[in-house]
Amino acid sequence: MLQHSHNFSNQYYLKSFTMKTAAILSLAASASAFAPSHSNSRASVAVQETKADLEVLAKELNPVVGFYDPLDLADGEFWDGTNEETIGFLRHAEIKYVLAVTMKR
Repeated sequence: MLQHSHNFSNQYYLKSFTMKTAAILSLAASASAFAPSHSNSRASVAVQETKADLEVLAKELNPVVGFYDPLDLADGEFWDGTNEETIGFLRHAEIKYVLAVTMKR
C-alpha cells in the first residue's frame, strides 16, 4: 500500500512539473515575440524620381490611362524642398495611405 501512494506522488509531481515547465516556456516564447530585433530588416533606399520618371512608370503600369496628375502635384515643390523630394513625399504618403486602408478592412 505504501508503494502505491509513492507512485501516485511521483506521477503528480511529474505532471505538475511538466505543466509548470510548459507554462514558463510559453511565456518566454510570447515575450520574445515583442523583444526588439537587432537586425536591420529594412534597408533605407533613397529614390529620387522626377516627373519624367513618373510618366514612364505610369505608361508601363497602365498603358490605357498613362500619366494622370490633374492637380499638377508632380510639378510642385513643398516646404522649400526640391521637386524630387516632393515627389518622394507624395509617393510615400500614397503608399502609407493605401496600406492603412488595406489593413483596416
